[in-house]
Amino acid sequence: MRVVLADYGAGNLRSVASALARAGAEPSITTDAKAVREAPLAVIAGVGHVESASRGLAATGLDEAIRERVAEGRPMLGICVGMQLLFGESDEGGCGLEILGGPVCRVKATRVPHMGWNNLSVTQPSPLVYGIEGEDVYFAHSYAVEPTDDRVVVAVADHGGRIVAAVQRGAVAGVQFHPERSALAGARVLENVLAWSRSA
Repeated sequence: MRVVLADYGAGNLRSVASALARAGAEPSITTDAKAVREAPLAVIAGVGHVESASRGLAATGLDEAIRERVAEGRPMLGICVGMQLLFGESDEGGCGLEILGGPVCRVKATRVPHMGWNNLSVTQPSPLVYGIEGEDVYFAHSYAVEPTDDRVVVAVADHGGRIVAAVQRGAVAGVQFHPERSALAGARVLENVLAWSRSA
């Protein structure tokens, strides 16, 4: 299955592409807005912060391409900062694509960043998180989404309070953790994503 990763200048796209390839995808990394708009599955992945990522997407028209594919009901996955980009204004500065409602807020915990392995609690059924209830996955972030509609939340973690770990609404999904660094649980998530996007 062909998967396109939107290249806005993030540093970990190749590791995500490699993990997708191991899951059975044919990934490519591109700044081509048409490719991002029309691919069977598009992924926003990366590290950094929302403001610089938003600028990177806008510089090549990837922001509009992503909005267009979402409007057409084509599957879209955000990973880490990519998930934050699906939401609105960030405490870190800048604003995401506002595809899903709610801000991106600094993690309210004694230890920030939220770094390392943490246990997932699935909050409602979703193909995205099928088979990973109670599994440990790898997080590395200081900011987290706070959706205005809690119905989009499909998994959470606890780090001095609730961390929204995964969201899904229709053909739009996101994970705050790094599946490419989350061993077998992360591989299962990417396999789930590929199966979900085929049927979306």
